Amino acid sequence: MQYRNGQRLPLEGLTARLSVNPRARRLSIRIDARAGEAVLIAPSERKLAEVVAFARTKTSWMRERLAERPQGTPLEPGGMIDLFGKPTRLVAVGGAGAARLTEDADGPLIASGGEGEAYARRVENLFKRVARETLQTRTDFHLRTLGQRPVKMSIADPKSRWGSCSPHNRSIRYSWRVIMAPPAVIDYLAAHEVAHLVHADHSPAYWAVVQRLVGDHRPHRKWLRDNGPALHAVGR
Repeated sequence: MQYRNGQRLPLEGLTARLSVNPRARRLSIRIDARAGEAVLIAPSERKLAEVVAFARTKTSWMRERLAERPQGTPLEPGGMIDLFGKPTRLVAVGGAGAARLTEDADGPLIASGGEGEAYARRVENLFKRVARETLQTRTDFHLRTLGQRPVKMSIADPKSRWGSCSPHNRSIRYSWRVIMAPPAVIDYLAAHEVAHLVHADHSPAYWAVVQRLVGDHRPHRKWLRDNGPALHAVGR
């Protein structure tokens, strides 16, 4: 059978997606918790058949990892959601007013009007506004540190990536979901993307720029690997 990059195929009760990564040094399997599928990675398209054969010996492991992925966390009154790494209560108020961040004796809370999907949409819009303000500030800070010109910044909800940088048109895009992470992790993400304006790859020279901006970046990268699936499950 001829396999191709991006193809999805059933594999003993689960879905696997084929991915060609020329930088990959070996065949590997990654679990995409948000998409609920296994990603089979090969360095070239002609190696896809080999990674499929390899994956057939790992179906039990893949099912176990997929079963461990976080369940969706709804945005509804009475729930809790992290903002800047701090648990924040979700509270309903009368009317159809926009969500707002406030605080009482019990700590931070988000109060919003609306019901059902309308309530969830207002809360998500608040998170996007906060993400835009925060990430713009940290992006500008790191741009100044490196002597870089301003960039066009946007906020989105990509399927799995936390951010992306296009040096040729000087644009950076972030996932609004990172605003749920601790401030140091948010700052690392901004530094990560700004550093790509200097080096488009992930070479040692690139990581040296990131380290110049935020110091030891490894704990922040690990935090995103460990907690990212839970953040992507929010509101789903």
